[in-house]
Amino acid sequence: MPFHFAKHPSLVAYLTCGDPNLATTREIILAAIDAGADVIELGVPFSDPLADGPVIQRASERALRQGTTLGQVLKLATEIRQRSTVGMILFSYFNPVLRMGLAKFAGAAKDAGLDGALITDLPVEEAAPYLHEMRARNLSTVFLAAPTSTDERLKRIAEVSTGFVYAVSRTGVTGTRKQLTDDGRRLVRRLRKYTKLPIAVGFGISTPEQFAAVGKFADAAVVGSAIVEVIERNPGKEAESVAQFIRQLSSGSQPSAIGS
Repeated sequence: MPFHFAKHPSLVAYLTCGDPNLATTREIILAAIDAGADVIELGVPFSDPLADGPVIQRASERALRQGTTLGQVLKLATEIRQRSTVGMILFSYFNPVLRMGLAKFAGAAKDAGLDGALITDLPVEEAAPYLHEMRARNLSTVFLAAPTSTDERLKRIAEVSTGFVYAVSRTGVTGTRKQLTDDGRRLVRRLRKYTKLPIAVGFGISTPEQFAAVGKFADAAVVGSAIVEVIERNPGKEAESVAQFIRQLSSGSQPSAIGS
């Protein structure tokens, strides 16, 4: 089922689960929801996060030192679902999912109350077994579309995506940027030819101005590295700091220098 983004732009908030620990992650997620996050991306820490920049790489390292596993992230999802009906997807590299087993993973994701998953390094061309298991359980499959993708590939991504399409605003890894390029706008325009699903734009969004700018051409903005950096800079007050950042981001006011 397509996600319903009531606000423009809606906020998709990414967190690396287990950073600094799972109990704190749970507090941060609930605070983010209360502050207005529309969808939560539960990031599964991975030892070789090739698509991620330094901020999320460090978060993954901290979470892995805590022993965070895919199974624990699914348990966390169950706990969050007992408290909230917010949109919630699991964000992972393929290796942990494959190791668990596709059928077991899809069943566990459904049982946990997740709405779907985004497997960042799973190409659409190799996704048939994964799609089969997810569709059998009515779980959304979100795929990344890049500015460098051909029209043929964008069409394929649109065909297999459910829930929403994640448009990468630029080439390269995750991380905040002072300015957004026009790549995201052009990519959304190209995607609109192939899908009526909501489109969320991510990679590099960190300020109220960037958040508002994305809302002029996309349905949602994905904010990840900026939130993870707030967590990193505010030990002991992670949840309240993330909530403050999200409120400022979506209200259009300039975030204060939290933790600086």
